[in-house]
Amino acid sequence: MSGHDAIVVGAGPNGLAAAITLAGAGRSVLVLEGAATPGGGCRSAELTLPGYVHDVCSAVHPLVAGSPFFRSLPMAELGVELVHPEAPLAHPLDDGGAVLLERSVDATAGGLGADGAAYRDLVGPLVRDAEALIDGILAPPLRPPRHPLALARFARHGLRSAVALGGRFSGERARALLAGMAAHSIRPLDAPLTGGFGLVLTVLGHAVGWPVARGGSGRIADAMVELLRTLGGELETGRTVTSLDGLPPARAVLLDVTPRQLLAIAGTRLPPAYRRRLARFRYGPGAFKVDWALAGPIPWRSPECARAATVHLGGTMAEIAAAEAAVAGGGHPERPYVLLAQQSLADPSRAPEGRHTAWAYCHLPAGSPVDMTERIERQVERFAPGFRDLVLARATRGPAQLERENPNQVGGDITAGLQSLRQTLARPVARPDPYATPAPGIYICSASTPPGGGVHGMCGHLAARSALRRELAG
Repeated sequence: MSGHDAIVVGAGPNGLAAAITLAGAGRSVLVLEGAATPGGGCRSAELTLPGYVHDVCSAVHPLVAGSPFFRSLPMAELGVELVHPEAPLAHPLDDGGAVLLERSVDATAGGLGADGAAYRDLVGPLVRDAEALIDGILAPPLRPPRHPLALARFARHGLRSAVALGGRFSGERARALLAGMAAHSIRPLDAPLTGGFGLVLTVLGHAVGWPVARGGSGRIADAMVELLRTLGGELETGRTVTSLDGLPPARAVLLDVTPRQLLAIAGTRLPPAYRRRLARFRYGPGAFKVDWALAGPIPWRSPECARAATVHLGGTMAEIAAAEAAVAGGGHPERPYVLLAQQSLADPSRAPEGRHTAWAYCHLPAGSPVDMTERIERQVERFAPGFRDLVLARATRGPAQLERENPNQVGGDITAGLQSLRQTLARPVARPDPYATPAPGIYICSASTPPGGGVHGMCGHLAARSALRRELAG
């Protein structure tokens, strides 16, 4: 266990991406993971009943399909099949209908009535620039962009709040679609950048889709581990790192951890001023998650919802905005905004024949002990009467359990840090190279660095490139 060029602490998607990047550059790499299985937020398990495969955290993967890092990997050769539902997303409404995000911009606009033209005008140019836009958003901050015009066109709308951006539409259907997208930011919808979050997810839906991984999200992590080992990298699970002092010698250490763990692990090796800045890093609200084993498909009032693997439950923009504002204010909305995935519709391997799985979560204050199961299931029943009659078993996870299972999810924050304007542009602190700490040889490569949360691997990839430039050249 000596003589490694680099040690990576944490085998989540970003830690594995860092290790693959280093190993692909010919460096010797050891990855240490505290859990029994690698993958971090990209794992699958039988959480309810035997034969029912559930995604432990991440479930739907537009960023795997769109990320420059994953596009550079032979994922199909490694056994990863991304399965696309007919439509990326459905958003049911109380009138019994649903708004669908289709792969086609025109088809989506056709379902928005009088707002169809406004939708085309807003989204169409961004989709035409999709590859340049996605690459630019996932690129390192504070560097000249490779595609400045595409990013400028996006910034014109993306810096705005979802509420302000929704003012372009006269009808509820388009506003509701935008609100459901923007609420992925886990921020009040009148906050800056929430419109941009919604637009990025919308563009991804049109450009690359919102696929699921056949067999479970864990297949993505398994493929990354296989590739790492093929490149000569090593992985040890069940190895919790509490201090850098216990690590074998290495020229660089990359930590797939959030600022809180970085402070605990690196200790006094970090300069006091940098430690103080890390201590001011803010975490976001938590999540409450439910997984179900079902006797049949969810009985949506709108049959169109069965065309999508992802469903946003929350009704109108005003209702979703009220729910997210309540969470930001420390409350627990009676009608929470719920993100639901019905992976088994697109991937029947997730459940025994004729049976199904579903996955859902809502937002709540960080660390809250409140059980949101009943409120989540009421939201599902609201748009799918009879849903509860199909439940064979359920597994629930609140913020405390999420953090126990994955220490990066502090207080149940699944995005490793509040997605405020400041922390989106500069995380964990404002530095020309946010991955390199002021201490030689110590790097942070988690979703607490740019470009932030999601299974895209870019935080780890960019941190590894920084280490290759600084410590591991030649």
